[in-house]
Amino acid sequence: MKSVKDIRVTSKRVFVRVDYNVPLDDRLNITDDNRIQETLGLIRYLMENKAKIILASHLGRPKGKRDMAYSLAPVVKRLSELLNKEILFAADCIGDAVTEQVSRLKEGEILLLENLRFHPEEEKNADEFAKALAGLCDVYINEAFAVSHRDQASVTGIPKFVRESGAGFLLEKEIKSYYDSVEKPKRPLVAVIGGAKVSSKLAALENMLGCVDTLIIGGAMANTFLKSRGVDTKGSMIEENLLETAGKILQKATEKGVDLLLPDDLICAEKFDKDAKSKTVSIHDIPDGWTALDIGPKTAVRYAKAIEGAGTIVWNGPMGVFEMDPFMAGTKAVAEAIAASKAFSVVGGGDTGLAAKKCRIEDKVSYISTGGGAFLHMMEGKILPGVAALN
Repeated sequence: MKSVKDIRVTSKRVFVRVDYNVPLDDRLNITDDNRIQETLGLIRYLMENKAKIILASHLGRPKGKRDMAYSLAPVVKRLSELLNKEILFAADCIGDAVTEQVSRLKEGEILLLENLRFHPEEEKNADEFAKALAGLCDVYINEAFAVSHRDQASVTGIPKFVRESGAGFLLEKEIKSYYDSVEKPKRPLVAVIGGAKVSSKLAALENMLGCVDTLIIGGAMANTFLKSRGVDTKGSMIEENLLETAGKILQKATEKGVDLLLPDDLICAEKFDKDAKSKTVSIHDIPDGWTALDIGPKTAVRYAKAIEGAGTIVWNGPMGVFEMDPFMAGTKAVAEAIAASKAFSVVGGGDTGLAAKKCRIEDKVSYISTGGGAFLHMMEGKILPGVAALN
């Protein structure tokens, strides 16, 4: 895989697949510009090296139709403010008008294309669409780690039709952080896995058993593991069809000498509501009909202790319903333990990144990934299609 620094970009049309799928409020104002900020280093590098810069992204789920609620127009405004520079905007991402705009680009200028997903061919990875995008450029650069697990035209299609392709700074940083934390970690390696469903993390759990020293499990997915051990989880969310699988994972951990930790106390509530009556109980004393919404304080202390001695930490998934303040204590305790550790620490994107920010530890960990799905894909031991396409 080439780096952008291995490619001569001066005077060339450089197509950069970025991830500007930013959150917008009801007035189409950007509420979090982190994904834009993460690309500024590469854009400035290309400007300094006098490339003709073409940026392309999707935003939301317009379902292959031209829906202006998902236009990238708000991104043009914000990117212009951040770079203190005029950003040109194309009304589409392919077509004669776009080709004409690209032909007029001068060295150092930036053109942002309209939402790729206004065309259904993007998600279908249609060759003709990929060829049309490739026809706009001399060089393709992938700077969109968060979508690199997708087999889509702007991710895996374009490299087939462009002479030179490479990785941007953010993609390189993401791959390196994963390599340093999982492929070649400083021991002991502690993985903290949470979230709602075992099914969404099953492949990652099975793969991680082959490389971790300690595996900490929290969130609603812990309920399925507890029930597989004979614990009556009452009204708590579980996946009945994965009880046997959970039991096999526990057995495999024992066989491999992995220290797998499950909750021994929980914060339960009468119902899934921030204002619901709640209390801390042993895993064996959940009231009838009540549901577990967070790990308990004793478990939080035990998990923090396990994190304390880590050489490397990988965290993916909250310990409870952290979005509701009464049920975020467990996630906060784990987050603060990771922040206090001297270990190399990588936080998976998505909800885990949001949890890290809510717990105010984003500046106290080694790296926060920009892509939850792509990060999880790598945790499953799989090669990202967007990375493979660059080889």
